[in-house]
Amino acid sequence: MIKKQSTNNARLRRHKRVRKTISGNATRPRLNVFRSNKEIYVQVIDDEKGITLASSSSKILKVDGGNIKGAQAVGKDIAQKCIKQKIKTVVFDRGGYLYHGRVQALGEAARENGLEF
Repeated sequence: MIKKQSTNNARLRRHKRVRKTISGNATRPRLNVFRSNKEIYVQVIDDEKGITLASSSSKILKVDGGNIKGAQAVGKDIAQKCIKQKIKTVVFDRGGYLYHGRVQALGEAARENGLEF
């Protein structure tokens, strides 16, 4: 009998595979995305020091993170926080998710508000 892999386990395997090559540092940190059914979370991480430089989420902003408008608000907020800290370029880590829907909306909103990746 073949055991079917869950969707989240498949995502975690993709994320581990991608993280072998993607890493953030002080000059170009990693922009990590995590989405749940209700919320969307994003962190800007310096992997060399192991610290989070900035973070934002739909929960903090009190917007509905389960839709594209919520993801756009989070993308705009994280871009503004990064610009305040003089972070212009980041490495986009989509966390094993497809670049589609909420993840794409967050990425494009961050780009429109000054982040480069």
